[in-house]
Amino acid sequence: MSVLNAAARVESLAVSSRFRTDFYGCLPARTDALFELAEALLCTECPVKTLVELALAPEHRRGHGALYDGLNSGRIEGARLRRSLSALPLPRAADGRIVLAVDVGPWLRSDAATSAERVFCHVYGRAVDGAGCVSFAGASSA
Repeated sequence: MSVLNAAARVESLAVSSRFRTDFYGCLPARTDALFELAEALLCTECPVKTLVELALAPEHRRGHGALYDGLNSGRIEGARLRRSLSALPLPRAADGRIVLAVDVGPWLRSDAATSAERVFCHVYGRAVDGAGCVSFAGASSA
């Protein structure tokens, strides 16, 4: 069993490393500053309220001037990033089922913004313990 776990860890690290390399390639201008900014944003343990907090994160090794220069003059190739993200494997449980994150909060947010090609709708159906309401953003048929 431990050999299987070790193999899974190695594969996970390989996938992560490939994505980091792909993401780095998506930044044609001010690459290092934007890459470190993204790392600081992802690795900071508490909610970030200001850019200065990101500049102080250990992952952001540059000064705060580089942070602002990266944001003002840097670029990201959106289409290339979309291709990199879509090439990532789907997260799976140990039994092979796909694992997805779902908002199961009790508050309906019918006014929540969605993508232009998607719509927000409610589906009423029967739950195991009685009637229930499920809200989701689905593809638009128009």
